[in-house]
Amino acid sequence: MDISIRACAPQDHEAVVALALRAWEPVHASMAKVMGAEIYALTVGDWRLTQARDVRADLDAEEVRAWVAVTDRIAGFATVRLDHGERVGELHMLAVDPDQQERGVGSALIEAAEGFMREEGMRVALVSTGGDPGHAPARVAYESAGYTAMPAVNYFKAL
Repeated sequence: MDISIRACAPQDHEAVVALALRAWEPVHASMAKVMGAEIYALTVGDWRLTQARDVRADLDAEEVRAWVAVTDRIAGFATVRLDHGERVGELHMLAVDPDQQERGVGSALIEAAEGFMREEGMRVALVSTGGDPGHAPARVAYESAGYTAMPAVNYFKAL
């Protein structure tokens, strides 16, 4: 499959938001199951609303760089934030359309993001993801790209 990576353009934004919601639906189902309905509702709420808002915020932010992967259509996207002082680039968001997964789209986006980080003088690339079953494909992608996991544990309790 041919995959091209290009800068995300304003006319791509709504397609990217829709893609993110499709890609992250199973992730949120997993999170709700692991956290329990009450904690999930208290911490996440309407995930589609907040996720769409967060994706749009990244796409609109001047300090964030965004790319799309294109096959026969937009198949995935990635956003990067840079900390020039610490020389750390953060792969902030990455999503691949469910029917385009396991075809190299995520790897191509990771490579593009890392190339940009190197060009900008970053010394370390950072990516964060969840430890629940829904995030397992993301963990596989990052580990396959050479990232080293530093486990963290977050505990939640309804008050």
